Amino acid sequence: MRLDLKIVQQWISNQSRVLDLGCGDGSLLLQLKQTRQIDGLGLEIDAGNISLGIAAGLNIIEQDMDRGLENFADQSFDTVVLAHALQAVHNPHLVLDEMLRIGSEGIVTFPNFGHWSCRLYLGTRGRMPVSKFMPHAWYDTPNIHFCTVRDFEALCAQQNIRILNKAMVSRKNTNPWFARMVPNLFATTAVYHISK
Repeated sequence: MRLDLKIVQQWISNQSRVLDLGCGDGSLLLQLKQTRQIDGLGLEIDAGNISLGIAAGLNIIEQDMDRGLENFADQSFDTVVLAHALQAVHNPHLVLDEMLRIGSEGIVTFPNFGHWSCRLYLGTRGRMPVSKFMPHAWYDTPNIHFCTVRDFEALCAQQNIRILNKAMVSRKNTNPWFARMVPNLFATTAVYHISK
């Protein structure tokens, strides 16, 4: 399991109601059902991932969050998770608002495009980075908004979103001291626990 998802698990209460936006094959939901006994629902747009999740016994519906989430009532979930999908939606600020309308709390994880390796790659090669961490070329990437830790915190301040907790992930560790001290430079992935 990805390191950011291990942190997400720690921030979700037992027997809570969880909505996982962009849930992929539902592996996080399945883990949460097994370890936290959550009542979970996933949203996904990829038919193959939906089939995998349903085959695992999960409740996953096909829905594009870019088209809105008005089919969910206010505060209908305890926690809404958006793991590694913020950078792939057209209107991240609107998705964050909807998350916190639907859920009491939200958990967001995203790749930090301010990481030193991205800066070095771009600075020395003059091209958008391609690596194991970011395996897509600029023209076929699902990422349409290249967000940094500082960008996300500025957006939260602008949208009056409270940051309850945050954790930074390096390639091999969760919350290493250097990523905690200078997250915009050393965190490969950022994990935020938020509310209104």
